[in-house]
Amino acid sequence: MEAARLEFESGSAGRVARISGVLTLATTADIWRELERIESQSSPQSIDLSAAPSCDTAGAALVVDLGRRMSGDGAKTDLVGVSDQVAAMLAIVDRTCPPPPEQGPEEVSFGMVDTVGEFAEGVLRNAYATVEYVGDLALGLAAAVTRPATVRWRDTVSYMSRVGADALGIVSLISALMGVILAFQMASQLQQYGADVYVADIVGLSIVRELGPLMTAIIVAGRSGSAFAAEIGTMKVNEEVAALDAMGLDRVRFLVLPKVIALLAMMPILIVFSDLCGILGGMLVGVTFLDLPVSIYVEQTISRITLWDVFQGMIRAECYALVIAAVGCLRGLQTRDGAQGVGASTTSAVVSGILLVIVTNAVLAVVFYYVG
Repeated sequence: MEAARLEFESGSAGRVARISGVLTLATTADIWRELERIESQSSPQSIDLSAAPSCDTAGAALVVDLGRRMSGDGAKTDLVGVSDQVAAMLAIVDRTCPPPPEQGPEEVSFGMVDTVGEFAEGVLRNAYATVEYVGDLALGLAAAVTRPATVRWRDTVSYMSRVGADALGIVSLISALMGVILAFQMASQLQQYGADVYVADIVGLSIVRELGPLMTAIIVAGRSGSAFAAEIGTMKVNEEVAALDAMGLDRVRFLVLPKVIALLAMMPILIVFSDLCGILGGMLVGVTFLDLPVSIYVEQTISRITLWDVFQGMIRAECYALVIAAVGCLRGLQTRDGAQGVGASTTSAVVSGILLVIVTNAVLAVVFYYVG
């Protein structure tokens, strides 16, 4: 393709730049190099495009840049002979590439006042974004209940496998060790009173009510919450989230909802496995070191644990799952540019998730105390 050409003429109306040829990325290379030698002018300027029938975004950017270089005083350069196609491309490029900001007066710093103001502004901005995110998530969950067909079930099932089946190993191991530790701690005290059999009561009740759900939630927060934040954070750094917004897709329903639903579905199952492994760990200590028969240990555990205790664990499971998934996805959406931003959002997701899990646990403990 023949290269485009740029010529300058001086007339009564001022300096005129005439551009001829089809303006594309391939044909405007020489003109771009020539622009570096153009100095800003203060006299009236114009660009004649009557010999340029069409252009792409690179050609439109060339025209816009040339106009800014020719208008030294900030006045808009006149365009002559612009075709409809070129005008449409210029409208797109000129809107998406605004001129660089002018150098303003030097700002006066007020030290501590500025610091406090910026901190307060950041807190309010984050609070507004969090409230908006919670509202969007609530609407998405409501839509999932009323219109299940709108949920991306294929991705949801994939996340269920990642947060559920893939986490069974670490959850079972830590819960079993927690049961062993708790049984040893209780046995050292109860042996003094000849009440070894009550180790089964304490281990079973503590695991089912409190330690099983809490330990599982902490593991999931470190494992799945961080993964959610890293995945969405990487997508945001790569501008995939911006692409979803440009296509008119709801980022919360597209990215967040499958993860939240998957964790809500799998957390109760993880906690059931955690409870069983914790009780088995305590039974291992009771049978091996305390010489308790297996039948006695099982009978004592079943007689002490009620359905209400199990129901408490399931309520905690759903509350913890919602907190962990929501916080992990929120931190991912708040990721700043660069690999360092992804790392920061992942760390924040784990810390915030564990903190909110403990706060939720404390609130539920008070509620269950008065309810039960």
